Amino acid sequence: MPVDAVLAIFAATYVAMAVGRIPGLRTDRAGAALVAATAMVAVTGSDLGQAAGWVDLSTLALLFGLMVLSAQFGISGFYEYCADRITHARGSPQRLLAATILASAALSAVLANDIIAFAVPPLLCLGLEARRLNPVPFLIGLAAATNVGSAATVIGNPQNILIGQVGDLDFWRFIAVCGVPALAGLVVIQAVICWLWRGRWELPAPPATVAADGRRPSLQRAPLLKAVMAAAALLVAFGVGAPRDLAALLVAAALFASRRVETRALVGAVDWSLLMLFGGLFVVTGAVADLPETRTLFQALAGHGLLPDRLSILAPLTLVMSNTVGNVPCVILLLQVWEHPPQEALYGLALLSTLAGNLLLTGSLANLIVAERAASVGVRLPFLAHARAGIPITLATSAIAALWLWLLGVVPP
Repeated sequence: MPVDAVLAIFAATYVAMAVGRIPGLRTDRAGAALVAATAMVAVTGSDLGQAAGWVDLSTLALLFGLMVLSAQFGISGFYEYCADRITHARGSPQRLLAATILASAALSAVLANDIIAFAVPPLLCLGLEARRLNPVPFLIGLAAATNVGSAATVIGNPQNILIGQVGDLDFWRFIAVCGVPALAGLVVIQAVICWLWRGRWELPAPPATVAADGRRPSLQRAPLLKAVMAAAALLVAFGVGAPRDLAALLVAAALFASRRVETRALVGAVDWSLLMLFGGLFVVTGAVADLPETRTLFQALAGHGLLPDRLSILAPLTLVMSNTVGNVPCVILLLQVWEHPPQEALYGLALLSTLAGNLLLTGSLANLIVAERAASVGVRLPFLAHARAGIPITLATSAIAALWLWLLGVVPP
């Protein structure tokens, strides 16, 4: 296997993950991952069967099933209804921010954070600007809460899903370990944003975004009832220890069997780019993990006690990697090259890598999705504005999480 070519493709892939696209082209992260995976198969001389062996199909199946479930909620008008209720609720800006944070976190814990980040921002922006409120602090609260809320469950975000599948992590123990820091993190988000935007909640000038048409969104009861029943069945299956990937596919199949909703509507709402990103990164990192040099390196690290199974290494490593290559690529890379990680350390990896994604706008896919969806209605989420809030939020929530993991004895210092 040509080691230099493999490492060159690997390095170029993660540069693209950090930059957000292939420099000079309009190829985004998902496209870059697919291009890199194809190149990796070519230079290693692997066949498609070997390449498929590098891909964690269980993780992709679980993520696909959750996306179909979320699409059912979307078709019912649930996300638009939630955003509308928040922006039209009576109360101070601080109260509206708290409602945004709580709703985003709760939905992300069950339906995956990237999905919530995609569905909610446009209508939230329009509703806030109609009230002459600055959408920026609310968008930062939304992005941060989707990350922190998703950290509480093993199905809350793509990296948790992968870690849970690889480590066979228990659904309820995951909540017990990660739920308390997540709840504390929501308080931190509220406090930091309220402090930074005190006295600056209102727009200084009339809004310049796309005007709303005045109609209030409504719920379609039959699709919503089916979505709620499917979500309840899925949570019961997870709670009793059923295979999560199979349970998610069965729920997706049940939603496809509908007299009201066309299959193409559900399939069209699936984030195929995210699935493509996962698949491509699995192939790229799988090829690197198979290199004899990689195994030698990890044996040397283990011999010097430098594996990320302690908080003193895991916390700074996830913070740096999540904000350079992104938390999803960071986790995929670590799990491909880290042989037999302790199960307890995986709880720490899931929690800390998710919280680290709030540091910068580029730290997680959810942040970028919120920014892009807000831009679709003319609202700009500045990088520096996000960083002013994201840095203290991340440092505080990561410190709380590390202290909690240490006190529980889950991950040693």
